[in-house]
Amino acid sequence: MAKGNNADRFMRTTGKLRAIFGPASRTSLQHEMTEENRQLLAQRQAETQQWETIRRADGSTYVVPRNPNDKSLR
Repeated sequence: MAKGNNADRFMRTTGKLRAIFGPASRTSLQHEMTEENRQLLAQRQAETQQWETIRRADGSTYVVPRNPNDKSLR
């Protein structure tokens, strides 16, 4: 069996499923993050800070705004 990282081995073993459901990206997962991606990541992390996860007694969860008056990221 050819050596490779886990993602490569997974992609090879699921080849038949890809034939049915369509191809997946085979780009490398080990590359440097671009400046654009860093900015996008920082923006997404800031967006998640405005929400709070509430857990009900039955185990289900939902999100509510931490500060309902803050409309900066919505």
